[in-house]
Amino acid sequence: MGGTGVPLVKKPNVTPKAVIHEKFGGKASYTIEEVHEAAPNGCPGLAIPQKGPCLYRCHLQLPDFSVISETFRKKKDAEQCAAQMAVQKLGVYPSANSPTTEDASNELVSRIEYLFSDEFLTSESPLGGHFRAALRRNDNLCGAVPVSVFAVYDGKINSLWKVIDPKVEINHCSALSFILRAAVRSPSLVQEGSLLVRRKSPYPSELVDSVLMDQSSDRETAFVNALYIPCDLRDDVKEVTLSICPSRYYLDIVAEKLGQTDASKVLISRPIGKASSEIRLHFSASHDYLAESLVSTPKNGDLVEGPVNVRASFLASQEVYGAAVLASIGYKWKSKDLFFEDVSMQSYYRMLIGKIPSGAYKVSREAIFGAELPTSFTTKNNWRGSFPREMLSSFCRQHRLSEPVFKMSRLPLKENTDAGSQKQLKVTKSALEVEHTNGDTNVVDNDTIGDSESLFRCEVKVSSRLLDLLIQCSPKELYKKHSDGFQDSSLKVLSFLNAYLLGKDMSEEKFNSLAEALDIQFEYPNLLKEFKFSPSVNRDWKVRFEGGTIPNIGDSTKGNGDSAIHIEGPESGVFPSSGCLASTKYTVCLVSVDKSINELLESVDEFEFEMGSGAIIPHAEAALSQMYVDQSARFSVNLPGPELLMAAARDPKRVFPLINSGTCLYLEFCLSLLGVTEPLEERMEQAFFNPPLSKQRVEYAVQHIRDSGATSLVDFGCGSGSLLDSLLNFSTSLRRIAGVDISLKGLARAAKILHTKLNKSIDADSPCSSIESAILYDGSITEFDSRLQGFDIGTCLEVIEHMEEDQATSFGNIVLKSFCPKILIISTPNYEYNVILQKSNLPDQEDDPDEKACRFRNHDHKFEWTREQFSSWAFQLANSHDYTVEFSGVGGSGDCEPGFASQIAVFRRKPAQNSNGLDSHNQELVHCPYNTIWEWSAVIPPDHETLSSLYRHRDGIVDLSDEARTGT
Repeated sequence: MGGTGVPLVKKPNVTPKAVIHEKFGGKASYTIEEVHEAAPNGCPGLAIPQKGPCLYRCHLQLPDFSVISETFRKKKDAEQCAAQMAVQKLGVYPSANSPTTEDASNELVSRIEYLFSDEFLTSESPLGGHFRAALRRNDNLCGAVPVSVFAVYDGKINSLWKVIDPKVEINHCSALSFILRAAVRSPSLVQEGSLLVRRKSPYPSELVDSVLMDQSSDRETAFVNALYIPCDLRDDVKEVTLSICPSRYYLDIVAEKLGQTDASKVLISRPIGKASSEIRLHFSASHDYLAESLVSTPKNGDLVEGPVNVRASFLASQEVYGAAVLASIGYKWKSKDLFFEDVSMQSYYRMLIGKIPSGAYKVSREAIFGAELPTSFTTKNNWRGSFPREMLSSFCRQHRLSEPVFKMSRLPLKENTDAGSQKQLKVTKSALEVEHTNGDTNVVDNDTIGDSESLFRCEVKVSSRLLDLLIQCSPKELYKKHSDGFQDSSLKVLSFLNAYLLGKDMSEEKFNSLAEALDIQFEYPNLLKEFKFSPSVNRDWKVRFEGGTIPNIGDSTKGNGDSAIHIEGPESGVFPSSGCLASTKYTVCLVSVDKSINELLESVDEFEFEMGSGAIIPHAEAALSQMYVDQSARFSVNLPGPELLMAAARDPKRVFPLINSGTCLYLEFCLSLLGVTEPLEERMEQAFFNPPLSKQRVEYAVQHIRDSGATSLVDFGCGSGSLLDSLLNFSTSLRRIAGVDISLKGLARAAKILHTKLNKSIDADSPCSSIESAILYDGSITEFDSRLQGFDIGTCLEVIEHMEEDQATSFGNIVLKSFCPKILIISTPNYEYNVILQKSNLPDQEDDPDEKACRFRNHDHKFEWTREQFSSWAFQLANSHDYTVEFSGVGGSGDCEPGFASQIAVFRRKPAQNSNGLDSHNQELVHCPYNTIWEWSAVIPPDHETLSSLYRHRDGIVDLSDEARTGT
C-alpha cells in the first residue's frame, strides 16, 4: 500500500476534567462525598453495612455555577462526570473538536448575552462586581459596562477570541473590537458611546434592590495609594491617591486621574505578578483606536496608536499607551465587596526588578543588595532562595511566554572492563526520553526514570505564546539525579536571559560566546520581538569608580579607585572555603563623601549562601574570603541603578530626592561573618575520624616531607594553603616553598596566612625560620611552568577528583615528565569507603532515595576511584616516566575492607635519572604561563603594610596589587 511514509498518530482525547482545568485552573473546586445505597424494601431506617467499595458523588464548584455528578464506584469517574456536565453547560469545545471561527463568533455573542442575564448579576465572579457597580452610575451611564472589563475578567471570552484570531494573544487590546461587534449582533444589547455596552431592557427593580443592598452608599470614602507612570521617561513616577467612594464606580475615579471623563476610555492590563493579584495598569484608549475598533477587524495587532509607555509596557508585558495608573483595586472571586490596597514606590520598583532573573532572585532572598543569581546549581541542600526551575516558569508567565518545555533523556551506565586496564564507566544512550512542560512538576518521578544505574541529561525550550522558539538549551553535562538536570538547565537559561535583558550594550561576539558557554541556541529576531520594551532597570553593578569619588576606609590603601576592604576582629581560625555554607549579616547605607548623608537602605540579619557559587555580590565574597568567623568588614561601592536603591529603601520618599540631589554618594557595606558550615564531605569525615581526615592527610604529607630532607616543595592545587600553613609549624629542611592553584580567592587566603606567619618568623625563634622564599602562582596544574621544574618534592592532596578523569591523567603525565619532582605525593578519596561514611545518618546529610549506589563525597567531584582504579592509574604513570610508586592512606586500615578512606600514592624518581640530572631539553625550556600572585623573601625585610593592599576587587574577581606581584 502506497503512502507518504509518515505514520499516522491518533490524537488523544481531551478529558472533560482537562478542559475545566485549562479554563479555570485552581478556581475549579472538586468535592467528593460518599453515597450509601438505600436500605432494602424501602426501609430507610434500617442501617445495613455496605460491602465492597463505596459509591461517590462529585460536587464541582466553578466561579459562575456548580454541578453535581451522578454516583460512581470510582472517585475519578465522578469527577469526570461533573466536569462533563460543566463542559456541556459552558459550551466549551475540547481541543480535539475545536470550533470553527464561525462557531466561536456565534458562541461569543451568546456568552456576552449570558453575562447581561439576571442570573449572572448575582454571581460571585469578579465581572459580576463590575455589573453591580455599573448600576450605581448616574444618568445614561447607569448599567453600562466598559468593554475593557470583559476582555480582562472573563476566561470564556478569552478562549473564544483566540479561536477567532490567535494573534489576539499578543495584543490583548485588539480583542475589544471582537466584543463590540458581538454586542452589536445581539438583539438584547445596545452599545453606549465608544466602549460601553448595556442591555436594552432594564433589570427587574427587585433584583437591582437586592444586589445593591449590601453596597450601602453611606460607607466611608477610602483613600488608596496608587502610582502614576508618565509616558515620557524624563518624568518621574509619582504617587497619587484614589478617593474610592462607595456610590461611584471605581473605574470612573481612575479615569479622572488619566484625564478622561468615564471608565469607557480606560483599558486594563493583565494582572502584574501572580495571577491572583489585583495589581493592574490602567491606561487610556486612543481616539484613533475608538474610531477604528467599531468598524474594522484588527490588523497585525496594531489598532491602538500613540506613544508607547516603555516602563508600563515592560511591567505589564503588553503594549501600554500614554500615561498609566498602577493600582491594586478590583473585585475578587466569591466576594461582593470591592478589594483595594496601597501600591508603594518600593513595591513598584520590586516588581520592576522582579522582571529580570537576577532581580527576581534578589527579591526571593529579601536581599536586594547582597544576593546575586548564582552561576551554578550545586545541591538542593545548599541552594537558597527560589529554585531555578520555579524562577524560569515564573519568568515565562510574567512575560507572557509559553511554559518552558523540558526533555529529559536517560543514559544508562554500562560497565565495560578492558583487559589490562582499569575499569571504565561508559555511557550509552537509552531510547527513553520524557518531555513535559513545567506546569506539572511530578511528570518525571522515581517510578518513571529513577534509576541508580543511570545518568540524566535535560534539554529545555522556551517559546513565545504563539510557539515561536526563543531559546533552546542543550547542556552537555550529565547528572545522577534528574532533578539536578532540571535545575541546571533552567539556571543556564535564566543566566542567558539575565545577560540579554541587562546587557543591551553587549557586543554580538560576546553575546554569542556567552550562549555557546551555556550550551544555548537562540532565535535573535524572536527575542527582539518578545522583549522589545527594553528594561529601564539596573544594568548591573558599576564597579569602575571615578578616581577619588569613594573615600578610603580604615588604614588600607586602594588601587585603581576601588575602595579597600577593612577587616576588624580577632582571627578565630575558622574561615569559609569554596563549597561551604557561610552565614553572614550586613547593612548597606547611602553615604555622602562629606558624611552629611548616612541613610540606612537595607539590613539583613542572616544571609546564608554557598561560597564559590556566585550567590552573593562579588565585593562581599571577596571580603569574606579574607575573613574569619566573628570578624567584620567594611567596604564601599559605587551607586547601582536607582531601581535597586528604591527597591531596597525602607523609605523611598526620603531616598528618592537624595539620589537626585547631585551630591556625590556611594554605598557603604558593613559585613559580619556569623558562622561556617563545612561541605558534606568534611562533615562526614569529621564525624568518623579524630583527628579529622583532612588533618590526617596533611600530617601524613608533613611527616614524609620532614623525613625526605627536601629543600624545595611545590603544592599542586594548594587552595587556601592548609598544607603550606601546617609545614610552617614544624622544623624542616625546606628553604623554598611554592603553591599553585586556579582559585584566586583561595590564593588570597593562603597569601594572608603565609605572609603573617613568615613575617613573625624573622623576629623570633620560629620552626619555619629556615624558609628563605615563598611564592604563590595562579595557574592550572595541567599546564607546565618551568619555574617549578626540578623541586625536591611535590604534593597534590585531594585535588585530582575535582578534574575530569582525562585531565587527571594529563596532570600526572605533565608533573612526572616535565616538572620532574624527586618525590610526588598524591591523595584522593577511596570510593569503596563511601558506604561506611554515608551510613552515618548525619542530620544535614542529603537523603536521596533515587540512588542505591554510594554518592560522591562532594558535589564538585568529577570522579572517585576504587583502589583498583587508582593503583592502575598510578602504576601506568610510574612505568611511563621512570618512577616507582608505593601505596598507603589515612583513615581506616589498609589491612581490611574497604581499605583507607583516603588513598595515597607516593612516586619516587628512579636513581638512574637522578644521577644524570634533569632532561637537557626540559632544562633549556623556558615557559612561564603562571601569574605570580604573592612572593615573599627573607633576604629583604618584608613591608608589613604591603599585605593589606594585596586584595583588589575587579569585576567580581579577586586580584592582587602591583606591589605584591613584584615581590616585597
